[in-house]
Amino acid sequence: MDSLTQIALGSALSVAVMGRRTAVWKAALWGAVAGTLPDLDAFIDHGNAILNMTRHRAESHSLLFLTLAAPLLAWGVSRLHGEPALLRRWWLALWLALFTHPLLDTLTVYGTQLLQPFSDYPFAVGSIFIIDPLYTVPLLVGVVAALRLKSRRGVRWNAAGLVLSTLYLGWSVGAQQQATQIARASLQAEGIATSGLLVTPAPFNTLLWRLVATTPTQYFEGHYSLLDDSPRIRWRAHDRGAALMDRHGQAPSVARIADFSQGFYRLSESSGRLFVTDLRMGQEPAYTFNFNLGKPADLAAGGTAPTLESQRPDLATALPWLWRRMWGKAPAPHLQRGVAASQPLPGQPAPSVVNALR
Repeated sequence: MDSLTQIALGSALSVAVMGRRTAVWKAALWGAVAGTLPDLDAFIDHGNAILNMTRHRAESHSLLFLTLAAPLLAWGVSRLHGEPALLRRWWLALWLALFTHPLLDTLTVYGTQLLQPFSDYPFAVGSIFIIDPLYTVPLLVGVVAALRLKSRRGVRWNAAGLVLSTLYLGWSVGAQQQATQIARASLQAEGIATSGLLVTPAPFNTLLWRLVATTPTQYFEGHYSLLDDSPRIRWRAHDRGAALMDRHGQAPSVARIADFSQGFYRLSESSGRLFVTDLRMGQEPAYTFNFNLGKPADLAAGGTAPTLESQRPDLATALPWLWRRMWGKAPAPHLQRGVAASQPLPGQPAPSVVNALR
């Protein structure tokens, strides 16, 4: 999740545990610090863009390492504020702030390596977008109320914010399951045999869901809103670059993205250069993690350092499309397909609709 959300969650948990045993500002401050610490790994340069992506949310998000770090941080905080009697309480508060950070991240689609150093498997539920105001706002309101209100009423506001935000996470999982059932039924009705299905929310909400189904040669993208009048999904087919995968699939950079994305990736060629794209974050034709691997001959010879060439959607088109589609409304003709109405970007083959299915 975004940094503000993790700060809000860490603060809310710390305030809930510490109550009025210490100044609320202390609990909120150190909860925010603990909620932020795991993401400081983003400042580590692992050598190239793909390693920087796949090594984020690794050791710093390990449940074991964060559990070991909690008593050290709690000891330092209790000593700093002259509160040795509250050591155990600080320990619990800061452990929760640290421990829930990767658990919340796991609900996004990115991939969080919870079991380091024993496994580098990237756990990803994908039931919530990395920024979702309906999750974050209750936490912020609760923390601000606890800071401003001098009575225990502020602490109760904080607890209410935690309850509401947690219920929203439960809603997101249930909504995802509903969208998954609709997607599977649609694929079966269309006779599309897939090897993988990704169901993840569109930006900032849990009403509209982006669906990606893969085959060895293609991927199909569709959208479903819980407010749609009909469960019918329009799938659009795109080439995954199967021939390129056969030739370059064993290259370390390609294999790493294939593994980290759990198979939701494509290879493409543009202007004599190869691109590997993580299909989970973004939508046609704009993807956050689109990597330039250089010339095919260079990749076969050992490769050059891959570079990140993120693709940006046309917000003037994408946001109105998102708003209408979220509420179950058909986009206006000039907004049809939202960001896909923009021109292909580097590494993006022209949007293929050779198998547009209704």
